[in-house]
Amino acid sequence: MPDTASLDLIDLVHEDAHLLVLNKPAGLLCVPGRGEDKQDCLSARAMQRWPDALIVHRLDMATSGLVLMARGAAMQRALGDAFANRVVHKRYEAIVDGTMPAQQDEWSTIDAPVMADWPRRPLQKVDPAGKPSVTRWRALSSVSNGETAATHVLLEPLTGRSHQLRVHMLSIGHPILGDALYGSAEVQARAPRLLLHASELGFVHPATQQMLRFQSQPDFALSLSSSLFSTARP
Repeated sequence: MPDTASLDLIDLVHEDAHLLVLNKPAGLLCVPGRGEDKQDCLSARAMQRWPDALIVHRLDMATSGLVLMARGAAMQRALGDAFANRVVHKRYEAIVDGTMPAQQDEWSTIDAPVMADWPRRPLQKVDPAGKPSVTRWRALSSVSNGETAATHVLLEPLTGRSHQLRVHMLSIGHPILGDALYGSAEVQARAPRLLLHASELGFVHPATQQMLRFQSQPDFALSLSSSLFSTARP
């Protein structure tokens, strides 16, 4: 069981009788993993405070940001259906390697099937035999120190494949900084964590029919420092 001190480590964004929105830190699992050392996770912490809390979707352990949880099985089914029917708005922020052209209000699209890279599980890969996978992206700004460059991007996954954003950004030559699975040694060394954050969630509340929208700022930003990013909130 997670230590009761973990109750103080929950970043609560929204609570009502039907659902919760939590802000997950990077490095914390959404659900328990295999082994005694992987039992502390967001869902276990939430269930200590809300025994009816149930997971609806997941973020990678290395990704930070907004996570939606249901309170009770009926709400879990309703919210799960919303994700399956792609009526939940999801937006992420990331800092990626290289320079990408900033776009005012125009979004570009990556339409590339993704599947498991079986010899290298849990890695995924772009492959024509994979499942349809679509990501919208928009570059906000770039910085360069003459040797390396980085770009702050917004990402919107229109499908929900494992590692989709990480694989799609790699596929167009702009891996996310700090990515220990898909980045080169140089890309990994440029950040102490994966610089990917789930910054927006929007959906219709199944019980009240109210449109809800939640936002969360990442704890990283572009910077003119040698690493090209900072871990202070913008």
